[in-house]
Amino acid sequence: MPSKNASIVAVFPGSFDPLTNGHLDLISRASRLSSKLVVAILSNDSKLPLFSVQERMDMIRESASLPDLEIESFEGLLVDFATSKGASMIVRGIRAVSDYEYELQMAHMNRRLRPDVETVFLMSREENSFVSSKLVKEVARLGGDVSGLVPPLVLERLLLKLNLHAAPMALPKG
Repeated sequence: MPSKNASIVAVFPGSFDPLTNGHLDLISRASRLSSKLVVAILSNDSKLPLFSVQERMDMIRESASLPDLEIESFEGLLVDFATSKGASMIVRGIRAVSDYEYELQMAHMNRRLRPDVETVFLMSREENSFVSSKLVKEVARLGGDVSGLVPPLVLERLLLKLNLHAAPMALPKG
């Protein structure tokens, strides 16, 4: 593993709509592989995000307090953004084989466009292997308990955004 003294800038891109505990785990792990980690929120309104880019940036900032962490948004090609930040590494999380197939295609295209930027895959922890932002939103919309899947402040904002703040949530078992 590279030391923190090595000058490795990494970019961890995603929509983070909303931020999950799986994202936080990958942010923490990726920060140990780089001297600076840029969490890059794709600004793509065609996906109809639940949270604005600024809200997502704020939730990440409040949930992931790590040194040498930057949180930014970008449009366009990821490799162009990575190059503009001086990054030599793109970090992507893999939960399942289906993620790998898609991410492999993207990594090959990114390498073709910018051979000097490497893509590094981090496997999700087992407890996060089924968690996606899309699934979290769906379960929350239907009144399910997502409290163990997102940071507490994200849960609070998610329930407010979905107008479920008055809805009773099942208490976590244990």
